[in-house]
Amino acid sequence: MKNTLVAITMGDPAGIGPEIVVKAVKRGFKNKYCNAIVVGDASIINATIRTLNLELNVIPINEVDKIALSVPKPKGSSIYLVDVGIIKNVESLKIGEISKIGGEASYRYIQKSIELAKDKLVDAVVTAPINKESIKLFGVKEAGHTEIFGKLTGSNKVVTMFSVDNLRIFFHTRHISLKKAIERLSVASVFKSIMLSYKSMCSIGYKSPKLALAALNPHASDGGLFGDEEKKILNPACKMAKNSGIDIIGPVPADSVFHQCLEGKFDAVISLYHDQGHVAAKTYDFYRTVSVTLGLPFIRTSVDHGTAFDIAWKGIANPVSMNCAMDMACELARKYKPLV
Repeated sequence: MKNTLVAITMGDPAGIGPEIVVKAVKRGFKNKYCNAIVVGDASIINATIRTLNLELNVIPINEVDKIALSVPKPKGSSIYLVDVGIIKNVESLKIGEISKIGGEASYRYIQKSIELAKDKLVDAVVTAPINKESIKLFGVKEAGHTEIFGKLTGSNKVVTMFSVDNLRIFFHTRHISLKKAIERLSVASVFKSIMLSYKSMCSIGYKSPKLALAALNPHASDGGLFGDEEKKILNPACKMAKNSGIDIIGPVPADSVFHQCLEGKFDAVISLYHDQGHVAAKTYDFYRTVSVTLGLPFIRTSVDHGTAFDIAWKGIANPVSMNCAMDMACELARKYKPLV
């Protein structure tokens, strides 16, 4: 079986990213045919290893080291590292704080990982958390990882999917206020999200995925008692999707649709706004939920949590989400066919 190589960005160095990356790489992948390289700064990785008192050998690599990367290494013994060279020494970094240098480092790691993936030197990218305020200080206009990956790869159909066990959640809107999310609801936009979600499921191997659209109002408005968005927008969008050959049900009350998906009634749920889907997934299992970006030329997965500045560099960060993101990247990279 061909080895799958995954690039892992270190995230904001002032947060828990370096710690969970080191811990996760030491644990390795469930699949023995997967291998990883870390994209970050040598000074940070070495300091993290010392802080955690781990026995890990850091092996510097560059793009021409293809042969070395194709050979699986003993699990837990070493870390392959692409040193981006932004932070020369740890003393220049303020741990647990928003900073321009943290934002720059975060962004440069992402840039390098995308270069590696576009050049087909890696098969997928996994990202540790970044801080939106830090990257903004550096001058990045995009709201977060997904938007950055979309811009730098020239992808205009980028879709976010949360995945944990049988629960898969797509998002109609994400990083906007709840007020704006509701104001922007339209038949055309919801229909577009349904179509993208369907195609995204097909891109990871589903032949005829069954989807559900979450309702906006309590009890899906109970026939108009609690709002009219279901009647005016969501029902017509679902009807359009069905007429296009998509197997979809909805709108389904949001207080039950996610549980039904977990039970296997649907393959995925389309959430109308950020917290509607995030709360469902993270309440079910905060640490094992993985964020998957589809619509790029390659698979990108990520942890579903933030930089946790309050516990940064204290040796207590939980790497489970990073482990899950790594394993899912390996699994999906083997069957992913980008959206056309």
